[in-house]
Amino acid sequence: MKSRNLQTWETAVPLMGTGYHREMLAKTTTLRESRTVYPPADRVLFALEALAFGDVKVVIVGQDPYHGPGQANGLAFSVPNGVKAPPSLRNILREIGDDVYGGEPPVRSTDLGDWACQGVLLLNASLTVEDGKAGSHRALGWLALTDAIIAQLSARRDHLVFLLWGKFAQSKRDVIDGRRHLVLEAPHPSPLSAYRGFFGCRHFSKANTYLSTHRRAPIAW
Repeated sequence: MKSRNLQTWETAVPLMGTGYHREMLAKTTTLRESRTVYPPADRVLFALEALAFGDVKVVIVGQDPYHGPGQANGLAFSVPNGVKAPPSLRNILREIGDDVYGGEPPVRSTDLGDWACQGVLLLNASLTVEDGKAGSHRALGWLALTDAIIAQLSARRDHLVFLLWGKFAQSKRDVIDGRRHLVLEAPHPSPLSAYRGFFGCRHFSKANTYLSTHRRAPIAW
């Protein structure tokens, strides 16, 4: 049965209305016959299935799903409950602790699904990846879809927060109207760049302040 939330995306994003996302799923199904692809087939579109177009309040843009066994669950930066947090997620939680919880990292699951339930779209630019090969599906066709999703959120919604971490995510700024949305940029939370400005960026409190200013419920990070 098709997710009702997915139907709202198909209505709001013309490219999805053409069935492009189903064509992409068919491509990855073929690839799975000869190689290991993450996330599992039933989680590829989970970021959209978990959250209707009209309920989005915050957009966090990732690059690829995690490319190790048992990690990718269809939400950017998230891993299934009980799986050890990868370095980027650990650094995200550290910054949330410093920014929102007075220096104490929040006690929470590694699965960020509760953020999606509150209106956070955790969108990887590529929705699939090959085992052990970061960026391996970048040229597969996902970028056209996710760029279209971001562009339509920008054009059809008001007062969203876009969190763009790292140069790749920041390249999406070209399709976001910064006059009607809050766009926050910082280095990527990976250990290679977190100390260059991700730590101390305070994006989580800034996002909540903006949401509250526009009479929208803040996110319980």
